[in-house]
Amino acid sequence: MNPITLTIIYLTIILGPMITMSSSNLLLMWVGLELSLLAIVPILINKKNPRSTEAATKYFVTQATASMIILLAIILNYKQLGTWTFQQQTNNLILIMTLISLSMKLGLAPFHHWLPEVTQGVELHTGLILLTWQKIAPLSILFQIYNMLNPIITLTMAILSIFIGAWGGLNQTQMRKIMAYSSIAHMGWMLAIISFNPSLTLLNLIIYIMLTIPMFMVMMLNSSTTMNSISLLWNKTPMMMSITSIILLSLGGLPPLTGFLPKWIIITEMLNNNCLILTTMMAMMALLNLFFYMRLIYSTSLTTFPTNNNLKIISHLTNKKYNLTIPILTITSTLTLPLSPQLIL
Repeated sequence: MNPITLTIIYLTIILGPMITMSSSNLLLMWVGLELSLLAIVPILINKKNPRSTEAATKYFVTQATASMIILLAIILNYKQLGTWTFQQQTNNLILIMTLISLSMKLGLAPFHHWLPEVTQGVELHTGLILLTWQKIAPLSILFQIYNMLNPIITLTMAILSIFIGAWGGLNQTQMRKIMAYSSIAHMGWMLAIISFNPSLTLLNLIIYIMLTIPMFMVMMLNSSTTMNSISLLWNKTPMMMSITSIILLSLGGLPPLTGFLPKWIIITEMLNNNCLILTTMMAMMALLNLFFYMRLIYSTSLTTFPTNNNLKIISHLTNKKYNLTIPILTITSTLTLPLSPQLIL
């Protein structure tokens, strides 16, 4: 693709969520969502093969449907109240339509089916954009209207997303699908707490992005797209093997790593709001997530495949692909738990 065209596309991808985040006008928020959608479609089909074309088509159809629903909700709200913002007097049906459209954009259950398929069909760097940056704009709208949403509906969608994210990742061997189901589960945790303490949703999003970026960087540097290929990291880059294990444990929420922090605070906050049964189910599903991360760690670092050629074991010091950014991101994304007293206060 032409470098100038590519630069314009990436700038538009950056600009879209920024417009949505900085605006209180619903129409401008919708414009930001559309800019983000239209700009990423050429990136999805940059690699010309049937799989990427299928992924781009699924993404466009799903996101366009969600955009149509939210635009209808905005127009109905303007017809009812004469304003371009949601108010306490806004009809519940309009708010439910908005929640459904934002859930489709975020890949929340039961509108999650497109996310694993689209992530699997695109390149790794595009999958990283889909699972991180593209989540920010819809979440920023949810952040602004959380106090008007029906908490029963949001909690039902949240627990369903956590269940789907946990069970769906169990039988996957493709790394991109595993990261997609991990994203669904993390979005479920964010939606569960948004009605009680939206600042914890923001904290969870920041930590999720901090953990997802180094994981995708490891996969991109080693072209690891399956469990089989990631199990050979010990053979290519021993340093990457330990980094991958730490990141996966943190993604699973194992203490004392950073990934445990949002789960700990969210569970505490929900118990303070008397959500005992829901919190218990969320904690149990977190164990399932941890199980399939541990399965990856087992195949990566606790098994050594037989070889007669000792020269295959190349040190990370002589590997040209070694990148100093990854250890720095890993330290940042795994050792932030001591900050938790400040965050709780």
